[in-house]
Amino acid sequence: MLQVKDTLRATVRITYDGKVIKTFRGPKAKERFETETRVLRHLEARGCNFVPRLLEADPEQLRIVTTNCGSRVDHLDEERARELFAELEPYGVRHDDPEVRNVTYRQSDGRFCLIDFEFATILPEPNG
Repeated sequence: MLQVKDTLRATVRITYDGKVIKTFRGPKAKERFETETRVLRHLEARGCNFVPRLLEADPEQLRIVTTNCGSRVDHLDEERARELFAELEPYGVRHDDPEVRNVTYRQSDGRFCLIDFEFATILPEPNG
């Protein structure tokens, strides 16, 4: 397994078959785990195809397993980054951590994707 992140808030590893394993730790780990799990399920139910798919969620270990959304992006034009994060809103989500570190590039279809939803907000349903 390849470890790609090890911070006070989480460890992230990629398995040899490409799955992403994220273990939450530190301040409010349970709350962040629950938020990310809820948001990923919400996005999948709405057919959002540029975020990871939640494969497993273990509330005891505060660990999720997701599909891989490509490789990290080091540089991205500020306007393009704003556009990417705005694409979530029609799916009813605001990312709330719109940084380039949360953008990946999926080479298979040439698509920028968004990751890391532990601080995201599910928006209220529009009236109508």
